[in-house]
Amino acid sequence: MEYVWAIFLILGLIFSQVLQLFSLPANWIAIALVSLWKYIYPDSMTWDFVIIISVVAAVAEALEFFLQARYAGKYGASTRGNIGGIVGAVAGAIFGAPFFLGLGALIGALSGAYLGCLIAEMPGRSRPEALMAAKGAFVGKALGFTVKTAIGATIVVISIPRIWP
Repeated sequence: MEYVWAIFLILGLIFSQVLQLFSLPANWIAIALVSLWKYIYPDSMTWDFVIIISVVAAVAEALEFFLQARYAGKYGASTRGNIGGIVGAVAGAIFGAPFFLGLGALIGALSGAYLGCLIAEMPGRSRPEALMAAKGAFVGKALGFTVKTAIGATIVVISIPRIWP
């Protein structure tokens, strides 16, 4: 019976990473599933492993925001533009979620980063400067999303051998 549960949990881990496309907390769902397995089958892995992948997931979250802010700044965004880009990305993900079978969350997050930064930069900046800063917020958000997704996939891949009986 342990094999059946392991298959279900591994499928759950894989499915959790699909949730990245919908801007949902995919890595945290994966951590919860791994923690549940550790709780039910204590000899399968150590709590140190669970703590380490939790720290890695937290770093992935921080990297997503850091990269967006870094690239926006690299392309000329001010602090106001960075904040606008981050707020725009969150709002875009929320408002975009109901569209395109949920994939609108990703589109909304990317376009929200762009528009949020652009709107925040427009007062007091020339149009080309504001557009360049918004482009940086978009590029940074896309890169941050990619890094976070790759880290989530790595968490899943290194967890599977500890789950399989």
